[in-house]
Amino acid sequence: MTPIRVVCQNTLNLSLNQARRSWSAKHTGNVQNRMHEARETLGLAYKYMENLGKEIEILSRIKLSDSKVMEAINDLIPLSKDASDIQRKNVEQLRDDVKIRYFEAPDLKVLGKNWYRFINAISDHATHVKPLRETTTYRENLFLKTLEGHPMIDKAYQMFEAA
Repeated sequence: MTPIRVVCQNTLNLSLNQARRSWSAKHTGNVQNRMHEARETLGLAYKYMENLGKEIEILSRIKLSDSKVMEAINDLIPLSKDASDIQRKNVEQLRDDVKIRYFEAPDLKVLGKNWYRFINAISDHATHVKPLRETTTYRENLFLKTLEGHPMIDKAYQMFEAA
């Protein structure tokens, strides 16, 4: 659950230390149990939103220079020294996509140059870039990755924590 809207109606999934990504509540049993589960679910939602707000504030306060952004993009999308020409082209294409999202996306420009903007750009890239090879289960796999914690978004957040 998140109130963040990234260009379309897909959501940004931040790795919050104190919030679970998902939970469930049974829809069977007696009314008292259902009321308790509803209260618990609302409490988890409130706690998540409270932690998310704090996290966004922290991410927004830490400024990033353009050179730091470029370095972070290169670290997130590495290019091996023995890469073939095709691999090099593919990596450059992915890096360029992230750069465009970070530096030029109108909805992100208003955020200032900071970690919050960077993670939004990474999330936008990770959940919207056309894959190099699109499989029949691509959309389902992307949905599960995003729900469970997309590796690229999580890595970007870990980079922020290490900075």
